[in-house]
Amino acid sequence: MTDTTTEGFIAPVPMEEDPAELFAGDSGTLEPQVRLVLVRLLQRRFLLADRHRAQWRTLLENQQVIESRLHDLFVHLVVDHERGVAYKRQVRSAELEVPVLLRDEPYSRAETLVLVHLRTVFQREQGAGEASVRVDAEEIEQTALTYFDADETNLATRQREIRAAVTRLAKEGLIEEESEGRYRVTPLVEVVLSNERLVELRSWLREQEVTR
Repeated sequence: MTDTTTEGFIAPVPMEEDPAELFAGDSGTLEPQVRLVLVRLLQRRFLLADRHRAQWRTLLENQQVIESRLHDLFVHLVVDHERGVAYKRQVRSAELEVPVLLRDEPYSRAETLVLVHLRTVFQREQGAGEASVRVDAEEIEQTALTYFDADETNLATRQREIRAAVTRLAKEGLIEEESEGRYRVTPLVEVVLSNERLVELRSWLREQEVTR
């Protein structure tokens, strides 16, 4: 009897074992978990290694193809291994007219004031050799309030704005609540607010104090 199973020939895969469509008319080529990471990168500001371990692993294993898909949309992928964070940036070019997909959502004044304080504390404590940096909600609020007009009469409104700012920054992963009113400042503050930008904002705040 002749053996028809010889090297060099690959046994055909039964049709029922072909990858199934994820939805009607699906022509995508990425595995479901890779698609989910791609969507998350587009939806969220950051993908954090310590919060999303499985997705982080999928990102690293498929970084080249995910980068390619984002480049098709004129979007850069930044993977910061040291800080354990991945995020996207809009491609901008003087030589090429690039359609803008990503719309920057600016921080409000209260959010900026809180961010400046967090970044300042993080820089100071890291410089002193502290491995982890923590702040209290009351400290954040009182510091941010000092930047508002001393004659501000609607204190309750300002307090609500500052608390809402803390909530947004916590949602983005810049701070993590460890216990009620106690937060750990994450290295993301360095990504969001560079040292150069911090210097600019501090200078602007000092000017505001002088003109009061």
